[in-house]
Amino acid sequence: MKVGLVLEGGAMRGLYTAGVLDVFLDHDVHVDTILGVSAGACFGCNLFSKQRGRVLRYNQRFAGDKRNVSLHSLITTGDIVNKEFAYYVIPTKYDVFDEEAFEAHGGEYWVVVTNVETGEAEYMQMHHLLRDIEMMRASASMPFCSRFVPINGKNYLDGGIADSIPVRKALTMGFDKVIVVLTQPADYVKKPMDPMMIKAFYHRYPNLCRTLFERHDRYNAQAADVAQLEKEGKVFVIRPKADLNIKRLEKDPKEMERVYNIGLADGEKMMDALKAYLSK
Repeated sequence: MKVGLVLEGGAMRGLYTAGVLDVFLDHDVHVDTILGVSAGACFGCNLFSKQRGRVLRYNQRFAGDKRNVSLHSLITTGDIVNKEFAYYVIPTKYDVFDEEAFEAHGGEYWVVVTNVETGEAEYMQMHHLLRDIEMMRASASMPFCSRFVPINGKNYLDGGIADSIPVRKALTMGFDKVIVVLTQPADYVKKPMDPMMIKAFYHRYPNLCRTLFERHDRYNAQAADVAQLEKEGKVFVIRPKADLNIKRLEKDPKEMERVYNIGLADGEKMMDALKAYLSK
């Protein structure tokens, strides 16, 4: 049986996902392929490397460090999430990512990115996490506070712009079972973005502008689609019961732990039902 896992993004809401995935490790839930978006792409890799608690640990440790996520980084580099420190220093020096364990897992790791020129989603497989880290960085490069990320001559931004919940992509990948971890509650409705802001930043990229204009409609349609697939038993969904109420770039370690703990609790509550779904 081949199991796919879809991970929504949401910046620091992703700590909820981290808690859920650590429960997967506790219960030895096997996943063959991960398809992650933005924070889901950044945090999901620790499931394959079996590094329980790592996501919470490094986010808390560097919460107030201007070298990591800060206005200082935005002003000095053009990226609110510092490229060198967050993606190259932390995982190789301060909280080392276990790439050997990641590769030994043998599963496929895919991230969603948005092509700046076409405004459409693309799906990239990371064969070696640290060597392919620019794919992950592209997936999590939030609009308005990140530079474009060039990969193979093309420019990319956050995958959540074009495909926030890539469940339909997952259903084309031949899985017998699909697990979806969301970071918004079932009653969440995304609102439109400020069109003036979109035009001010990206007027030279009309297709990207179109996708940003339509983002709320796309997201709400995807969320409804996931809910219907869940009712039909075609996917298994884990989501928070209420708004996680955490800032996108939260700096308070206690708030980080609160959201992570909600993920832990929900993962435990859903575990029996998840195992039943996987055993059918």
